[in-house]
Amino acid sequence: MDFITLGAIASFAAGLATGAGALPVLFVKNVSDKVLDVMLGFSAGVMLAATSFSLIVPALEIGGIAVAVLGLSLGAITVHFIDRSIPHLHLVSGLEGPPSRLSRIWLFMIAITIHNFPEGMAVGVSFGTGDVAAGIIVATAIALQNMPEGLAVALPLLREKYGKGKSLWYATLTGLVEPVGGLLGVALVSFSSALLPWGSCLRS
Repeated sequence: MDFITLGAIASFAAGLATGAGALPVLFVKNVSDKVLDVMLGFSAGVMLAATSFSLIVPALEIGGIAVAVLGLSLGAITVHFIDRSIPHLHLVSGLEGPPSRLSRIWLFMIAITIHNFPEGMAVGVSFGTGDVAAGIIVATAIALQNMPEGLAVALPLLREKYGKGKSLWYATLTGLVEPVGGLLGVALVSFSSALLPWGSCLRS
C-alpha cells in the first residue's frame, strides 16, 4: 500500500474519531462542564506532544531551524487568514471573521471544521515523508484529541433541541474534512520528494 493511500485512510480514521467521541449523546443528555474541560485539556496535551515530537522535531532535523520556522510562520499566517475570512465562533473569544446570520451552534461547528483541516494535513504530511511509524503516531494523537471535540460539538446541538441522531451526524461531519487535508498533505510531500532528484541534477 502506497503512502498516499495510507495517509488518506489514516486521516479518514482520525476524522471519524470525532463522531466516535460524540457517541455518548445517544445515551446521555448532558456531561458536566468539569468533565468536558478535563477531556479537552487532555486532548490539547496529546496534540501538543504530537506536534512537538512528531512534527516540529522532524522538521528541524530534516530542514533545519530556518525551514522549520518558515513553515510554522506560513501555517500560522494561513490559519490567521482563514480566521479572518470565514465567519465562525469560539466559545471563549466569541465571533470571529465577517458578520453572519448563521446560528451560534453552526458558527461553532465551522470553527471546529476549520481547526480539523490542518490536522488532516499533519497526518498526510507525516505519511508523505515515508515514516509510517510517525504517521501512525500523529494520526492516533489527532484521533484521541478529536473525540472530546466531537462531544463538545454534539452536546450543544442536543441542548438546542436537535435530535440525538442529528447531533451525532453533524459532529461527525466536522471531522470528515480531515481526509481532504490528509490527501492534500501527503500529495504535496510526495510531489516535492519526486522533484528532489530533478532539483539535484539542475543544481549540479
